[in-house]
Order: sequence, then structure tokens, then C-alpha cells
Amino acid sequence: MRKTRFILTVVFAAVLASCGTTSTVPITGRKQHLLVNDEQVLSLSNQQYQEYMKTARPSVNAANTAMVKRVGQRLASAVVAYLNANGLGSEVSQYKWEFNLVQDKNVNAFCMPGGKIVVYEGLLPVTGDEASLAIVLGHEIAHAVAKHSAERLSNQVRQQYGGQILGSVLSGSGASDGLQQLGATAFGLGATLGSAAYSRKQESEADRLGIIFAAMAGYDPRVAVSFWQRMSSASGGGSSSLFSDHPSDSKRVASIQEWMPEAMNYYKGCGTTTDRQTPSVTKTIHISTKK
Repeated sequence: MRKTRFILTVVFAAVLASCGTTSTVPITGRKQHLLVNDEQVLSLSNQQYQEYMKTARPSVNAANTAMVKRVGQRLASAVVAYLNANGLGSEVSQYKWEFNLVQDKNVNAFCMPGGKIVVYEGLLPVTGDEASLAIVLGHEIAHAVAKHSAERLSNQVRQQYGGQILGSVLSGSGASDGLQQLGATAFGLGATLGSAAYSRKQESEADRLGIIFAAMAGYDPRVAVSFWQRMSSASGGGSSSLFSDHPSDSKRVASIQEWMPEAMNYYKGCGTTTDRQTPSVTKTIHISTKK
């Protein structure tokens, strides 16, 4: 706990020591003004992730666990190869990709900064095949690549602390608990883990990047439409619990259909952007339920 508070103190004191930086999200080109850098964010988020994994129950289903890791690593490799090929490798140079399947019946997944992604077992019956799983993992990878947690943390600093942050942190006047909660919610480790309230702008951006990342890895991005239709049915036609701050599933599907031509350019070009991409094949599988 003391280590967490010390890291938070360093992170937030550093905010006023600089004016922040302007960052550009790959592919979308959206500009961000970040008050924290990768090193600061990863120092805090890695500790929170390790604390979560100490209490999480890893899946005992070897086949499904291997599938999540395989699809996740295939996506991460394709995305990193693309970024390197386009002079953007430094954006993820400090990331250590990790994909875990945990025992939880909720239909959910979440991503921590630095490429730490967790999938709940309850999601797999809805994905149903590797290509649909790739859509979800692509969305989560997009949150990491687009530095949405750093952006969210920066916004919360502005809104909740502003010019008083340095005095609050250094005075030790009860600020530590508030700052710790601030970091937790920014990274998606709140009361409802995995449903971090990313802004709708960020969620839409992750949807767009997610289908492109899936296409880069050789997965047919068009399965995103049927996947989100299944999610809509599973949630009774409303907005699903997964990515709950996003607009309704019908609006999400409409947006995905609008972005599909862009994603298909990456899918058709599979094997030309990098030498490491695999053939464009959608593999249908049967999700194992054995424990």
C-alpha cells in the first residue's frame, strides 16, 4: 500500500512539473493532451494489475486459455508490426502483452495500460469463434494503443484536482486514498471491473481500431456485425454490460458498418503491410466447457 501511495505521489507531483504532451492516436489521427507519460502510467497500473491477478481465478480450461493467448498474441504481433513499419513503434515499446482467461460468468473483458488484457469465461459462448474473439481483443488492444487510460487519468486530474493537486499530494492530508481511487477508476479497476467508463468517443475509437487490428491479423472484420447482434440478443436488446458506456448496440453496429470499408482495406492487404501476417481465414470453433 505504501508503495502504491508513493507511486501515486510521484505521478501526480510530476503533473505540475510539466505542461503535458500532445499525442496522436495511430490511424485515427485524433490529438490528445496527456498529463502523464507511459512510464508513470505503467508504474501504477502494473501494480494494480498484479494485485488483481492475485485474487482472480485463472481458467482451468486449457483449450480455451490457449485460444485466448493465441488470438491475443496474433493480434498484438500484427499491431506491433504495423506500428514498427510506420515509424510508430515507440508508442508501444514499453508494453508487455499478456492475455489471461479467468473464471467469471460475466460477459466481459478489460484491458490495463501496457497490454494487460483479461477475458472472462462468460464471454466465450457469445463470441463463439476465434474471429469474433479477435474483435473483442482488438477492441481491448485499441484501448492500450490509443492510451485511453492515460487520457482518462489526465482528464480526471484536471477535473478533480486542478491547480491544487501538488499541495494536496505533498501535504498528505488524506489525499492518498482519493488519488488511489482516481488511478483505479482510470484503469478500469473500480467496483465493476472491466466496465470502466471510457468516454463514448474513446469507445467508438476502440471499435474502429479494433476491427482494423483484427483485419491486420488476418481475421475477417465483418464478423463484428454478427457478434454485436449476438451481444444485443444476450443483453435483451439494450446496451450490453461489456463496454457499457457505449451507445446502444444498434448504433454500434451501424458505426461498425460505416467503418467496414476502411477495415477491409487492411484485410485485403493482409500479407503486404508486413511479412508476418497470416492468411485471411475465419476459423469456426466449438468452445470447450470442460473444466
